Amino acid sequence: MTNPLDDARAGLLHHVELYASDFEASVSFWDWFLGELGYDRKNDWEGGRSWQRGPTYLVLVSAPEEYEDEEYHRRHPGLNHLAFHAASRDHVDAMTERLRERGRPILYEDDHPHAGGPDTYAVYFEDPERVKVELVAPE
Repeated sequence: MTNPLDDARAGLLHHVELYASDFEASVSFWDWFLGELGYDRKNDWEGGRSWQRGPTYLVLVSAPEEYEDEEYHRRHPGLNHLAFHAASRDHVDAMTERLRERGRPILYEDDHPHAGGPDTYAVYFEDPERVKVELVAPE
């Protein structure tokens, strides 16, 4: 009998789906950011887009009208943040500058790039919906 975890994809994240109140602003940000990380656009449909890299993909959907005015906050129960692997510390530094150029708020600026502790080299920022995103260099 084969172990189901022998498949290289077993246990990896399949996809994440985010709802956006301002779809155009969010799709502009995620299209840029995920493109920088090597994701390719997968699908487009009315009010939605997805990007894929390897077996993992991210989906962005326009929030239903009756919920679009409800504000997201990462400290409420539910999703706190998304963390992505960076290629290197130089990659984190370059992306930090690109994020600043795009007007994205850098979180924990006083402790950047070690806001996660002395052994962590990362940039923390927010997407247009204020979802916290992290880009972490390998140790």
